[in-house]
Amino acid sequence: MKQPKDNIVSAEQNRKIVEDAVAEWRAGNPEAFYKILDDDVLWTVIGSTEVSGTYTSRQAFIDGAVRKIGNRVDGQVKPEIVDIVTEGDRLVFRWDGSGRMADGTPYHNRYSWAMTFKNGKVVEGTAYLDTALVNTLMALPNP
Repeated sequence: MKQPKDNIVSAEQNRKIVEDAVAEWRAGNPEAFYKILDDDVLWTVIGSTEVSGTYTSRQAFIDGAVRKIGNRVDGQVKPEIVDIVTEGDRLVFRWDGSGRMADGTPYHNRYSWAMTFKNGKVVEGTAYLDTALVNTLMALPNP
């Protein structure tokens, strides 16, 4: 008798998972994207900003980076897909994020998130972004 294999998800299915999560995010539910992260995701934000570093769980990433940025943005950052490139279990999601900083300054950042999927969830990711802009954002008072 064959042993059950991991739930193998194709590169195109991983692409659809990201596209669907981004569509929900754009519709006003930014948490939709974070639901595709594995509970134990290893997520790295590059650079030397206040939110840079490696997070060892979805909740640590949300608490250590997402909320800190979100507290300094007026409303939410709206994602616009630039490109999604897939190969096997790896996916690179390039996107533009636009919104306003809490002080009214326009916020436009270009992101590139390199992710590894397993069983339809992101188990590892690295976020590349304009860290100088993040430093400007993080210099705003935390409400």
